[in-house]
Amino acid sequence: MAPNRLGTSVGAVVVLAGALTLGSLTLDAPDSPAPARVAVADPARLGGADLDRAVGALQAQLRAQPKDFTGWAALGTAYVEQARVKGDPSRYPLAQRALARSLDLRPRHDAALAGRAALAAARHDFTGALSLARSALAENPYNERALALRVDALVELGRYGRAWSAVREADGRRPGVPVFTRYAYVLELRGEVAQARSVLTRALASASSPADRAYVATELGHLARRHGDYKTALRHYELALRESPSALPALEGRGRARAATGRTDAALRDLREVVRRAPLPGSLVALGELYEASGRSGAAREQYALVDAWVALARANGVNTDLETALASADHGDPKAALRAARAEYARRATVHTADALAWALHANGRSDEALPYTREATATGYRDAAFLHHRGTIEAATGRDTAARRSLSAALELDPGFSPTGARAAKALLGRLGGAL
Repeated sequence: MAPNRLGTSVGAVVVLAGALTLGSLTLDAPDSPAPARVAVADPARLGGADLDRAVGALQAQLRAQPKDFTGWAALGTAYVEQARVKGDPSRYPLAQRALARSLDLRPRHDAALAGRAALAAARHDFTGALSLARSALAENPYNERALALRVDALVELGRYGRAWSAVREADGRRPGVPVFTRYAYVLELRGEVAQARSVLTRALASASSPADRAYVATELGHLARRHGDYKTALRHYELALRESPSALPALEGRGRARAATGRTDAALRDLREVVRRAPLPGSLVALGELYEASGRSGAAREQYALVDAWVALARANGVNTDLETALASADHGDPKAALRAARAEYARRATVHTADALAWALHANGRSDEALPYTREATATGYRDAAFLHHRGTIEAATGRDTAARRSLSAALELDPGFSPTGARAAKALLGRLGGAL
C-alpha cells in the first residue's frame, strides 16, 4: 500500500480503550466439546466500529474456546489491523501474544504466520515480515494477506524488481482489492501513473464492501493529490468518507487537499480530528505545518513535540521509528538526531524514501555535497514525489547547480503545488531567488 511519508500504513499502531487483555483470557481450559464458532469477518477488511466489534466477538469466542487456533490468529491480526485505524503501539504486545498462542496450538498455521508478518511490518521489521510472509505462503500459496505482505515487505526493502514479480504472481493467485492496491503502488513507483490509476479504478468497481470501497477510493484520492489534481482527490476522499465515515486516511487526505487549495479552516478541522483520534507522525506534522504556514508557531511546535512522544511510545513497544525520526527532525527538530536516524534506516533498507530522508538530513547538517547522490537515488526509479523534487532542488542549489535546481523546483511545484504548506512556500521562494518561473 502506498506509504504515508510519516507514519506509513504498514507502521500504524493501535489502542482499544477498555478492551479485554489477552492475559485475562483463560489459556489453559481443558479440551472439551466447543460451542459453535462465532462467524467473524476478516479483520483486515473491516474498519472503525466494525473492527472493534470483531475484536470483542473474537475475545468472547476465545473465552469459550481457548484452544481455537484460528480464533487466536484472527484476534492477533485484528490487533495489528487496528494499528491502521487508531494509533497507539501498546497493542502490539497483545497481538504478539495472540499470534504466539495460535502457533503454539497449531505450528506452521498460515493465518498466524501471516499475522506475525503483519506485526513485523507494523513494527518496521521488513526483513522479518518478508521471511514470515514467505513461511505463510509455503504453507498456503493462496493466503491473500501473505501475498500482499510479501509485496509490502519487498517494496519497503527497496527490492522493487522483486516486488514487481511478486505482485504479478499475487494477481495471478488471488486477484482482489488487497492485491490490486499493491499492484497500483508498484506501478506508481515505476513511474506508470496512468496504469496505476487504471488498476485502482477497476479495483473500486470490483470492491464489494463499504470498507473496501473506502480504502480504494482513498488510494485514488492520494494518487490524484500527489499529482496536483485536488478536485479529483477531494471527490475520491468524499466517496471514501461516505462509505466509511471513520476512515482516517481519507479524512487526512481531504485535509491535505483542502490545505493545498487554500481552504485552511476546513483543512484544520479535518487534521485536528485526525490527530485527536490517531496522533501519528504524518498527521501531526501535517497539522503543525499548516499551523506554521498560518503564522501560529506556538501551535505548530506543540504538534511537532507530540511526534517525539509518539516515537518514545512506539519504541517502547518494539517499533523501529528511525524513518519517522529522520523526516520530522530534519525539518522540525534536531538535525543531528535526524542524521543518525536516517543513516541507520538507510543501512537497513535502501529505498526511495530512506534515500530522500538521508539526503535531506545531510543537507540539514550542512553536508549538501554528500547529500547529492542520495537525492538523485531517491528520484531515479520514475516515482514522482514533489517533496523529493523539492529536496533535490534545494540540495542542487546549495551545491551551486542552479540550472538543475530550477528544473527540480519547477517540477515539484508543477507536480503538486500544495505538497506541503511550508515546503511549497520554501520551494517557491528559492525558485524565485534562482530566477526561475512557475
